[in-house]
Amino acid sequence: MTSKELESRLKSFAYRVVKVCEAFPQKKICRIIEDQLLRSAFSAAANYRAACRAISKKSFISKLSIAFEEIDESLFWLEVVNELQLIKTQQLAGVISEANELCSILASARKTSQKNQSLKP
Repeated sequence: MTSKELESRLKSFAYRVVKVCEAFPQKKICRIIEDQLLRSAFSAAANYRAACRAISKKSFISKLSIAFEEIDESLFWLEVVNELQLIKTQQLAGVISEANELCSILASARKTSQKNQSLKP
């Protein structure tokens, strides 16, 4: 997967989260979760984009780490939504699966980048 493809996938994930949030019932807890979920999903996409434009390897790894943390936070909130049964599981299954995959991809990329950084003379 290229960096452009991953960047696009993260942005698409954030847009899918918007659709999930639009399905929330009008409850106070949903407003709180919606705010956190939207922020983390879009932050993951924005930080990965920033990582791709980083001027140094250290900056790249830092932004990549933030993107990973944010996508993991998004996954956390999606799991909370599912566990609290705020919307139907069928509406969440695909986006939760995508969040898990993106977590794995970003974790692997971060690990590889850190390994490559430490190998430099």
